[in-house]
Amino acid sequence: MILIKDLSVSYNKNVIEDLSLQLQENHIHGIVGLNGAGKTTLLNAIFGLKKQNKGEILLNDERLTKKSIAFLPAENYFYTNITGREYLNIFKNKNFDIEKWNKLFILPLDDIIETYSTGMKKKLALFAILEKDKRIMLLDEPFNGLDIETERVIRSVLLNLKDKDKTIIITSHVLERLTNLCDDIHYLENGKIKFSVGKDKFDKFRDEIYSSIENKNKKLIDELMK
Repeated sequence: MILIKDLSVSYNKNVIEDLSLQLQENHIHGIVGLNGAGKTTLLNAIFGLKKQNKGEILLNDERLTKKSIAFLPAENYFYTNITGREYLNIFKNKNFDIEKWNKLFILPLDDIIETYSTGMKKKLALFAILEKDKRIMLLDEPFNGLDIETERVIRSVLLNLKDKDKTIIITSHVLERLTNLCDDIHYLENGKIKFSVGKDKFDKFRDEIYSSIENKNKKLIDELMK
């Protein structure tokens, strides 16, 4: 069990405030919320990129550290003037067959990364996350920039990883990308988890969220469309 207890994180003001959350292992967890809700900040805090003001993050009652985590940021950064293969070789996992995996990713691994498209760079970053083979995976908007085929491939890979005792935490602005993949979805609002739902309540959750957003803006839209 991953336990986040009374977590607060700030950038001049509190972005995450007294957030508590339990995440069952070997599940795929979705974190959803509007822009500015704190999704990326939460992942940064879990990974240790952003120091919390207070609170604790535990894995089975022990402090969670980077050694157990592979983190995919929303924006990908690579060393300059290196090939995709050179980038993957940095991680040195002798049990990971790059050539076999590239039959899925179909990347020009011997080309300089700067020549890659946005989608190719995203695939390379995901490739590296898989190579690291960590117990916990944090994926911040992993489907952005991917074509339809690659998105479905990644979905299948993640479902298989869950069956191999991986715990995966994903953020997305697109609710449907989470409802067709996750075991649990956690709704983040104003720096706090407002509620969590399991698969059996995804349809109701989706309808309530969309209805709330539409009703919130209906009056203004009606005025603008007169």
